[in-house]
Formats: sequence, structure tokens, C-alpha cells
Amino acid sequence: MSDNPVFGRIKDEIDSNDVVLYMKGSPVFPQCGFSAATVQALTLLGVKFKGIDVLQDPSIREGIKEFSSWPTIPQLYVKGEFVGGCDIVREMYETGELGQLMESSGIETQAET
Repeated sequence: MSDNPVFGRIKDEIDSNDVVLYMKGSPVFPQCGFSAATVQALTLLGVKFKGIDVLQDPSIREGIKEFSSWPTIPQLYVKGEFVGGCDIVREMYETGELGQLMESSGIETQAET
């Protein structure tokens, strides 16, 4: 990694929360369709997660892209590992892979059956 000071803040959030979503807006009020779709997938699984609004902090907004070497937001992290952005999360949800990832990571889900 680099000497970017924001990396420490990002790493602390990822390390101290099992599921973290860097997004535009908040889980209750997403500010873009991609963030909304990602929140919806997590919500449908009943996964508790921490949403971090990149619109509130330009250094986080740019830093998270460099941190993950991923150019877009939202970005989902599970147990410290980068999972992907909206398209990947949505596809994983549709195939059941997202639920399997949560289960194998020890993340509680409360999906509707």
C-alpha cells in the first residue's frame, strides 16, 4: 500500500466491522442507483452492515478507490476482504453466492424464505 493517510482510517473501519459498504449516501437514503441496488441485496439477505457515505468525505471517496484498486463506488467488504462493486454483488445475490459468502464468513443472515 501507499503512505496515504486515509488508508489507516479505511483499514480501521474494515477491520472493526464484519460487513462494510462504502457507498454514496446512507443505507436509509442511498444517493445513487448502484448504491441503492447494493443496499437492497444486503437488506434482502438480512445482513447487518456499516454504510460509509463517501459523499461526506472527499478523501475517503478518492482513497477507497486507491485502497482497493477498484475505480467505482459502492464497494463491499466482508471480514476485511474486498468483495466487489454493485454488479458483482447483485450477480452474487442472484446466484446465491452472496448468501453463501456471508454464511461461510460467519455473518448472520435473516433472508426471507
